Amino acid sequence: MNRFIPVDRQTNYVLPPSVDNWLPDEHLARFVVDVVEQLGIKALLGAEVDEP
Repeated sequence: MNRFIPVDRQTNYVLPPSVDNWLPDEHLARFVVDVVEQLGIKALLGAEVDEP
C-alpha cells in the first residue's frame, strides 16, 4: 500500500503561500514578529520613517 503522494516539483504556486497556513498558532516565529512590530525602530531606519 503506497502512502506517498506524488509531487510535481516543477509547478509553481498560483499564489504565494501564506506563513499563517504553515506555522502553528503558538510557534515562536509568531511571537518574534509580534515583539519586533512593537519595537521603536525609527532610529535604526532613519527619520523619514513614520511609526504608526
